[in-house]
Amino acid sequence: MTTDTQVTGNTQTTGDAQPAAPAAAPAATPTLSVEATTSKAAEGQPAGEATPAAAGTTDTPAAEAAKPAVPEKYEFKAPDGVELDADAVAEFSTVARELGLSQDAAQKVVEKMAVKLHERQTAQLAANLERFKETQAAAVKADKQLGGDRLNENLAVAEKALATFGTPALRELLQKTGLSHNVEVIRAFYAAGKAIDTDRHVAGGVRPTKGEANAARGLYPTMPS
Repeated sequence: MTTDTQVTGNTQTTGDAQPAAPAAAPAATPTLSVEATTSKAAEGQPAGEATPAAAGTTDTPAAEAAKPAVPEKYEFKAPDGVELDADAVAEFSTVARELGLSQDAAQKVVEKMAVKLHERQTAQLAANLERFKETQAAAVKADKQLGGDRLNENLAVAEKALATFGTPALRELLQKTGLSHNVEVIRAFYAAGKAIDTDRHVAGGVRPTKGEANAARGLYPTMPS
């Protein structure tokens, strides 16, 4: 009796075996490998879809529109009582353009900085003027012709010349610049006062009147009383 033997794989047993079934055709190779498919799925991205560009690498039209407008030329308005330096404004304009500041933003910077710089410069100039006056006053007091015991008398003679030949504008200029304390300026007015004093000689020992002394203080405010 012939025994049929079961086919296992491609191996046949002896006996009246039936012809082996043709081997199954190999499965078609998938377009994407398992690893590639898994990688795409892990990224939450359909297989075969191109990876989008990283965010932020390019500016979108909306981002470009949101940027502040940088003017071709800044037009700055000086705060009240402050004068802007042309060279400083030109340098700041270059920096403001590099930083991409709008006209409004740059104007705010100028207003705040200009006021602070003006206050500091004003205080520094006032301190320098006071030091200059002190130095000049010391020189007048030490001068052999003007200083000494007859300082008040000599200043009164100089004041008479200023009152005769000068103007209110000249007096204001001398006081603002501190030249009212300058030994050379006072010496010049003193010589002019001596030339017009034909009735009496103050330098000869006659004391100035109270009015003359007060007038002299207008020329030389730090004159000792």
